[in-house]
Amino acid sequence: MRLAAGLLACVLLAGGVPMAAALAADAPGSAELARRQAEAERRRQALRERIEKLQKEIEARESDRKEAADALRESETAISRLTQRLDELDQAIGQVRQEIAKLQAAIVTQQKELDVRRYELAQQLRMQYASGLSPWTALLSGDDPQDLGRNLAYLGYVSRARADKVQALRDEIARLQDLQRQESERRAELQALQEQTAAARIELMAQRKERATVLARLEGQLQAQRSEAGRLDRDERRLAALIEELSAQVAAARRAEEERRLAEERRRLEEERRRAEQARRAAELARQQAEEARRRAEQARAEVARRADEQRLAAQREAERQARLAQQEQARAEQARDEAERPVARGSLPDAVLAEGPGLQGALPRPVQGPIRARFGTERPDGGKWRGLLIQAPEGTAVRAVAPGTVVYADWLRGFGNLIIVDHGNQYLSVYAYNQSLLKRVGQTVSAGEPIATVGSTGGQVESGLYFEIRHRGAPQDPAKFLAR
Repeated sequence: MRLAAGLLACVLLAGGVPMAAALAADAPGSAELARRQAEAERRRQALRERIEKLQKEIEARESDRKEAADALRESETAISRLTQRLDELDQAIGQVRQEIAKLQAAIVTQQKELDVRRYELAQQLRMQYASGLSPWTALLSGDDPQDLGRNLAYLGYVSRARADKVQALRDEIARLQDLQRQESERRAELQALQEQTAAARIELMAQRKERATVLARLEGQLQAQRSEAGRLDRDERRLAALIEELSAQVAAARRAEEERRLAEERRRLEEERRRAEQARRAAELARQQAEEARRRAEQARAEVARRADEQRLAAQREAERQARLAQQEQARAEQARDEAERPVARGSLPDAVLAEGPGLQGALPRPVQGPIRARFGTERPDGGKWRGLLIQAPEGTAVRAVAPGTVVYADWLRGFGNLIIVDHGNQYLSVYAYNQSLLKRVGQTVSAGEPIATVGSTGGQVESGLYFEIRHRGAPQDPAKFLAR
C-alpha cells in the first residue's frame, strides 16, 4: 500500500498542474486532494532534508567524538604515568620507613651500649677512689721500693684501662650521633617523598576530571542531536501516513474514472475486433505458408546448433577432467602442509602449558574477574565483530597476566587506549586494552597471575572494563577456549 501511494505521489509531482487539472476535470474534488497531497509531499521532502542534514551533523559529531577520544591520548597516558609514579612513590616511602625503623632500633641498641660503657668507667673510677691508690700517695707512703714499684706498675695498668674505656665511650657516642644523623636524613627524605606523592595525586585528580568533562560534553551533544533526529523521524512518519491516506483517496477517484474509460474502450475495441477478424482470416493463409518456410529454416539451424553443442560438451568434459586433476593435486599439497604444521600447533595453548598436552584447554586463569559484556565473534555496536572478550570490572582493579611471558608493547593506541601485549612464545600473544595505567614496560618478563596493568576506560570508552584477546600467528582466537571457567 505504501509503495502504491509513493508511486502515485511521484506521478502527481511529475505531472504538476496539468495532472491536477486533469483530475479536476475527471472527478469532483480531485484537484483539492492533489493540492493537499502536493503540499504534504513538499513538507515531507523538507523534513527528509532536515533529517539528512541532522544525520550528517550527528556523524560529524561522532567523528569529533572519535577525534576527541584520540585527543585523550595525552591525558590518559598522563594518568597511567602518574598512577605508576604513585605506585613507585608508595614503594619508596615503604622502604624509607623500613630504614627509619631499622635506624631507630640501632639507636636504641647503641644507647644501651653507651650506658654499659659509662657504667664500666664509673665502676673503675669508684674502685680506684675506694682503694685510695694514686701515684702521689705511692711516692709519699715511704713503703718498700719493690712494693712501690709494683703499685706504680698496677696504677699504669689501671690508667691505660681507664683510657681505653674513655676512648670506647667516645667511639660509642660518635656512632650514636651518626645513627641519629642518618635517621634525620631519612625522615627528611620521607617528608619529600610524601610531598611528591600528594602533588602527584592532585595532578592525577585534575587529569581525570578533565577527561570526564570532555566525554560528558560530547555525550550530551550527541544525545540532544539524537533526540531531535528521533522527533523529526516521528514527524516524517506521521506525514507519510497523511500522504498515504491522500494517495488512497486520489487512487479511488482515478479508479472510478478509469473504469468508465475502460468500458468505452471495450466497446470501441469490440467494433474494431469484428473488422479485424476478417483481415486476420485473410492473413492466416499467408502466415501458414510463411510458417512452413520458417519451420524448414529452423530445422536447418537446429542441426547446426546440435553439432556445435556436441563439440562444446566434449570441450567442457575435458576442462572438468583437468580441473578435477588440479583439485586433487591441491588437496594432496594441503594435506602435506597440514601434516607438516600439525606438531607446531598442538594444544592451541601458550608455551606455559604446551608441555602438559592439548587437553588443558580452559586451564588459564582469567586476567580480571567480572561479567562478560561481549564475546568473541559477536557483533560490535559500531560495526564488525568482537575478536576477544570485553570483561566489566571496577576502575583500578589489577589486570593479571594469564601466562608467563615478555612484554612486547606497552603504550597508548588509538581505539584501545593504554594497551599492553605479552608474548608467551610459540607465536602466542595475549592483548589487554582500555587500561587505566600500565605497570610494566617493554622487555620486562612477567609470571602467570602477576599484575601488569589496572582496569580503566581509556580509548574513549564510557564504562570501565578490560578488552582481552589471544592471538596465534597473528590470528585472533576465542579466549573462552583457553580460560578456566
